[in-house]
Formats: sequence, structure tokens, C-alpha cells
Amino acid sequence: MSIKNIILDSIADGVFTVDRNWRITYFNRAAENITGVAREKALGSFCREVFRASICETECALKTAIEKNCTTVNKPIYIVNAAGKKVHISISTAALKNEQNQVVGGAETFRDLTLVEELRKTLYRQYTFADMISKNYQLHQVFKILPDIAKSESTVLIEGPTGSGKELLARAIHNLSSRQAKPLVTVNCAAIPDTLLESELFGYETGAFTGAHKSKPGRFARAEKGTLFLDEIGDFSPKLQAKMLRVLQEKEYEPLGATRVKKANVRIVAATNRNLARLTEEGLFREDLYYRLNVIKISLPPLSQRREDIPLLTEHFINRFNIMHGKSIIGITKEAQSILTHHNYAGNIRELENIIEHAFIMCKGGLIAPEHLPDYLYNSSPIQAPSTGVTLAEVEARAIYDSLMRNNWHKKASARELGINKTTLWRKMKRYGLLGSGS
Repeated sequence: MSIKNIILDSIADGVFTVDRNWRITYFNRAAENITGVAREKALGSFCREVFRASICETECALKTAIEKNCTTVNKPIYIVNAAGKKVHISISTAALKNEQNQVVGGAETFRDLTLVEELRKTLYRQYTFADMISKNYQLHQVFKILPDIAKSESTVLIEGPTGSGKELLARAIHNLSSRQAKPLVTVNCAAIPDTLLESELFGYETGAFTGAHKSKPGRFARAEKGTLFLDEIGDFSPKLQAKMLRVLQEKEYEPLGATRVKKANVRIVAATNRNLARLTEEGLFREDLYYRLNVIKISLPPLSQRREDIPLLTEHFINRFNIMHGKSIIGITKEAQSILTHHNYAGNIRELENIIEHAFIMCKGGLIAPEHLPDYLYNSSPIQAPSTGVTLAEVEARAIYDSLMRNNWHKKASARELGINKTTLWRKMKRYGLLGSGS
């Protein structure tokens, strides 16, 4: 064995070469270990038969290197080893040339990312709680008390913008409670006309109105001994507000057309994207109902105030859509992730989910790139203050955010760069909704 081969056999990275017909001409010991394929079997075989990689059929990096005489560096993909197991690797490729500078084949090195992938999954689980994913400080404070909230029977009011995860939080409360074996019934109060919402909630008896040929139980009856999630309760009419107050006070309700009241053993979790306190001050929402609902209030920040969660949520949606669509998208490029991180998300988490679903339609495999994202993202500005009327707070928030992004959210490094104390930085991050993880 030559000195060159001895050296290549002693390194931890896999190395192999192919000729212009894509047959393997060299295969080192690390390549054997990572793929599970013996060198004798690999030599002379087509590389796609050995590696069965996620990019073999669509965007082979080695093919690009040979045909376009260019290189690829640390591209993350996965292969399927001899045991049929997915192995995450990063690859680097280049064309092989002879003394006449003619391309005679290609070379590829690859590194096993199994340990990195396991560490990534461990970190991912660290930021997952009851199907909710976040590393945001404010949400982690909620996660800490959520089991105690769930164990109580108190009414919960969740405030947050549309698409911020209010229903997911309500589901977590139900699943962590003693009522988890019973139904969780959801009502989107804004989606049902006010004339129908009363009968939808409380049900009706035969003959209660024209067309009521038989009685129908309402959502309260269906949620008996379970949890009723009332989404967008701020849209309740004054009449329904009065009826809801009675349910909360007396634990009973009256179906339309009924002559007797029914008892309600139901826990109420309500949610709104409106400011109920302000509606109460304006006389648009009953004060007594507001205080009945506001026993425990949880506020969910918009996604624009928890940007540290965008990469986590992006990965979550990629994994989910891979299962749903039977695809093998392995991740997202740094450029595409930067675009997502800097977008303002008027639609919050739901908008991010829709963006990733769009990308899945456009991306055939490998990594999601900027060209796979919706066009409107290219015209959105990343937390930019207007050119006129800029406040000092806006400038400061932008400077802190930019520094945190440059330093991968390491507070100590950002504080040093900004010339302030780490405690001062933490306080300012809290003020501007920029709290996240870091050193």
C-alpha cells in the first residue's frame, strides 16, 4: 500500500473517487465504516449503488463538480448505509484532473454527522414542551408554570395575536390536566355567525325554532367533564356575554327551547387576539365576565418578538412536511434561513408554516434555498425603522438585535461588542422582546 493510501486510510473522513463513468476507483477505510460497504464490493460499483444518497437522482454534487469543474464544501445530505439506516453526512467534492489538466473523474470527502445530529435532536427536545417549541425566555416562564395551571380547575384566558399558538397552548393545558381522558372541544367564535353561535354552544330542543325537528347537543354538552376552548371570545355579542357569565358563575346553562337548565362540568379555556381589558374600558366587553375569565392569564408574544424560535420552528415544519409529503428535504440553506429570520411575520407561526409548505412544493430535494421561498419575502424588510421619525429605542433595539445575530445570540460576546454590561444587555433584551438563549 502506498504512503498516500496509508494516510487516507488513517483519517476519520470518508474519501472516494470515481471515473467519468461514475464507477468507484478508490474507497478508504472511513468510507467503509460510515457506509457499511466493504472496499472490495465498492470498487468498480456505481457510486449511487453504494451511497443511495438524498441527492443522487436530482442534484448530485459530484456530477456538478465533474461537469462544471467546480467544488462543493460541507454540503449536508444523508445516505442510506448497508443496514438500510439513514446516516447524516456533510460532503465536499472536486473534479479530478490528469497532468494535461483534463477532468478524468471526481473526488468526494464526507464526514459522519451522526453525533452532531444526536446533539441537535437533544437540543431540539430541550426546547420542546407539550408539543410547543420555543427557546424564548417569556415562553419558558410559561412552560414552568403550565403543569400547575393545568392541574387546577381555574378558567384560563390566553391573549396573543392570530397564529401565535393559542390553540396549541390550550391543547397542552388540557393534555396535562386531570381531564385529559375526556374531550377537548374547540369553538372558533369569530367563524360562526352570532345568530348561530348560541345554539352551537348550548344546543337546542326539538321545536326550538323552525327546522329544529330534533334536539341537538351543543359544544358544552360535548365537552362535559372535559375542556371547552373558546377561541376569539372577544367577538362575543352582549347577549352571549351574559349567558357565558351565567355558565361561569352558576356552572349551568339552558339550551334553546329547553324548560330546564343543565349543569356544566366543563373547564373553560378562552383565547383572544384583542385586548379585553381595553374593550372592557370602552364598554364593549362586560367587566364582570372579563374578571371571571381572567383568573389565569397567559400572554403569547408574536413571532417577531421571539426570532430565536424561527430556526427551531423551521426545522419542526420541515420534519413534519417530510412525513406528510413523503419527501426527504434535509434542511435549509443559511441564506434562506436568514431571509426567514429577518421577516416580520404578520401571520406569526401560521405564516411561517405556510412558507415552509410553499417551499416543499418548490424544492425537489436536498436543501430549501431562497428561490424556493415565496416571492413576497424578498420585498419585506428585516426589523427596519422608517427613514423618518426614528426613535432612539428603535435604533437601540435594532443595534442589539444585529449584534446578537452576528454573535449567534451569545450575550457575553454581544455585550462586549456593544460596550455595555451583560446585565444591562439582558435588561434591554427583555424590554425589546429579544430574550432567548445564549451564554
